[in-house]
Amino acid sequence: MVAIGITILLSLAVVAALVWVARNGRGLLDHRLGGIEERLDRRLSEIDARVDRRFGELDGKLLSTQQSSNKTAVDIAAKLTRVEGATEQMLARANDLARLEQILRPPKARGGFGELLLENLLRDRLPPSAYQVQYGFRSGERVDAVIRVEKLIPIDAKFPLDNFERMIEAETDGERELYGKAFARDVKGHIDAIAHKYVKPAEGTYDFAFMYLPVEGIYYELVSGPTGALLKYAHDRCVFPVSPTTFTAYLQVIAFGLKGMEFEQNAHEVMAYLADLRKDFGRFRDDFDIVGKHLGNAQSKYAEAEKRLDRFDGKLERAAEHESADDVIEQAELPRAIEAA
Repeated sequence: MVAIGITILLSLAVVAALVWVARNGRGLLDHRLGGIEERLDRRLSEIDARVDRRFGELDGKLLSTQQSSNKTAVDIAAKLTRVEGATEQMLARANDLARLEQILRPPKARGGFGELLLENLLRDRLPPSAYQVQYGFRSGERVDAVIRVEKLIPIDAKFPLDNFERMIEAETDGERELYGKAFARDVKGHIDAIAHKYVKPAEGTYDFAFMYLPVEGIYYELVSGPTGALLKYAHDRCVFPVSPTTFTAYLQVIAFGLKGMEFEQNAHEVMAYLADLRKDFGRFRDDFDIVGKHLGNAQSKYAEAEKRLDRFDGKLERAAEHESADDVIEQAELPRAIEAA
């Protein structure tokens, strides 16, 4: 019976709780839902504000990116224009080089071009008095240029291009060897001609000469050959191959040497001038000593003359006093004479 009572009481409590919940739960639920809605509204407002701010920042970045892209596009267009202009200039230079290559095909034209380059190089590095182009020897031979450094340094321009180009453009080792031998023969012929025609110590030259090669590639092939035979061949005949780069270095050293010689010459001239001044000063000192002696003699004579003048003045005074006494005596004796007469 007790258990049944407890069960009934629990059932009644549950029913009462359900009745209370039915009466008051909706209000609590409405209150909770209102708070949640309010919090959701605030969150949504914050999210909208952040989204609007982000969109504003994105719009600014997109605008800046678009402006930067437009500027980049303008710069690229300008650079492409400059590149196009540079390309046209390069094509024009390539066409000029092609025409120059055609012009330089004849050996005589190449020789004249080499002489022109040599003359320009000498003019840029040396004073006009230090060199001479187309210098003639007594034998009638003419060298392209000479440099005057106490003696004469002969310089002859050579342009062995044909077999050099064939050697460079050869497709097989056999052709390259064949044209390499032909190139070596050309160079040796030029070396022999320079050594025979222009190295003339009897006519005031040094015992060596320069062979000017206007193309660096030809010079490199000559001095850097696999065996070094061409360079040795040239040195044995006192001929020194030079390229525009190496010859510029030689000319710089020669220019410094000429400056040193000029300073030395000026120093000699200054020393000679000082020697002349010393001689003039010596003569002036001798004349000054003579004048001093004359002045000393004159001073001595003047002192002697002054003493004599003083003595003569004393005699004059005494003579004047004596004459005055005679006059007094004569005046006293005159009446006596009259009386006696």
